[in-house]
Amino acid sequence: MSTKTYHIGVEATMEIIGGKWKSIILCHLRHQTMRTGELARAIPQISQKMLTQQLRELEAANIVERHVYKQVPPKVDYTLTDYGQSLSGILHELCVWGEQNIDRRQAQGEAITLLSRDDV
Repeated sequence: MSTKTYHIGVEATMEIIGGKWKSIILCHLRHQTMRTGELARAIPQISQKMLTQQLRELEAANIVERHVYKQVPPKVDYTLTDYGQSLSGILHELCVWGEQNIDRRQAQGEAITLLSRDDV
């Protein structure tokens, strides 16, 4: 069995939360438990297939927990695990940096809109 090697710690972080969608999904889930449809509405650019794939990968990494309710029609929701909650500070800082970047770009005259600011 070979040993996995990382050159710096952020590589291990990005292996789990990297990509276009995972950090966005996690930012939504850190505020509340959400159903798949709620996440899809909150992230309208993501396809259903990609959302499902990203949620499964986050679940496999023990970042997100999937709750299935035995009812008709079936109900499934997602929440951060305690381990996933440990990313909350990092996610907040990413949101704040993005908000400040948008503010700077608006001040420079760029036509750009932010629909929601991080409340935490």
